[in-house]
Amino acid sequence: MRLYNNISEIVDLKNTILTIGTFDGVHLGHQKIIKKLVELKKKHGGETLLFTFDPHPRKILFPEQHDLKLITTTQEKCDLLNQFGIDNVLIFPFDLAFSKMSAEEYVSEIIAKKLNTKIIVIGYDHRFGSNREGDINSLKQVSFDYNFDIEEISAEEINQLNISSTRIRKAIEIGNIEEANNYLGYSFFIIGEVVKGKQLGRTIGYPTANININDLDKIRPKNGVYAVNVIIENTTYKGMLNIGYNPTTDNNASQKIEVHIFNFNNDIYDQVIKIEFIQHLRNEIKFNNLDELKVQLANDKIACENI
Repeated sequence: MRLYNNISEIVDLKNTILTIGTFDGVHLGHQKIIKKLVELKKKHGGETLLFTFDPHPRKILFPEQHDLKLITTTQEKCDLLNQFGIDNVLIFPFDLAFSKMSAEEYVSEIIAKKLNTKIIVIGYDHRFGSNREGDINSLKQVSFDYNFDIEEISAEEINQLNISSTRIRKAIEIGNIEEANNYLGYSFFIIGEVVKGKQLGRTIGYPTANININDLDKIRPKNGVYAVNVIIENTTYKGMLNIGYNPTTDNNASQKIEVHIFNFNNDIYDQVIKIEFIQHLRNEIKFNNLDELKVQLANDKIACENI
């Protein structure tokens, strides 16, 4: 898969089969569109191109909405897209100037001229151009002039799946990991660096890896304990993870992500690891003492192993 960070980097695309969108999470609805792209390539030839954005358009258009968190970082999104056989991905730098481009100019200058589009695959409700003035009907009106065909993902196809990135974000935020995973078609994950913590866990028999996520826009599940898979250097381990403030042992107000990896004793400080969330087990609890905490952790481990 070829990755472009600016449209000026793209040259010599032939008979482009194009789709456009934010694709946050690359969920099952997105995967349906991507599979359509690949099918059309097999049928008609040409190259597939997925046109997406960074930053997310809502962050530019509605800067007052500081609470928007994303299911996937840009790098994570690209890694997922690479699994589906897409030839080209353009991460377009979305800004106010681009948002003010008229629908007509958007079609003529970008879709037709710069991307050499032969077929465009879009949902029935796709909007584009300044003030979202362009839609599938305006594309149909000019498609003959610019010599491209339109493959529409119908309302029935989209609504049948009943999936959206917004719905998945809400499920993650309330800890409904199973619902989120069902919509994603894979396990929601975070990727982060293992950093040193207070090392209290090892003194009570449950050493933990403290995870630092650099991207502040990455969504975190609600505080609590989760059954997880931990992927370290392509090997998968089982574990249990806590997100929260460690109210039993820590008066520090900062949120922490700590994972206890079952049957694992290696030194992984400074390594980047991947954690897949399987199920929310319980909310974070403040215990009266460490003995109560140890009893609960033993029960949590059994519950996670059963999951």
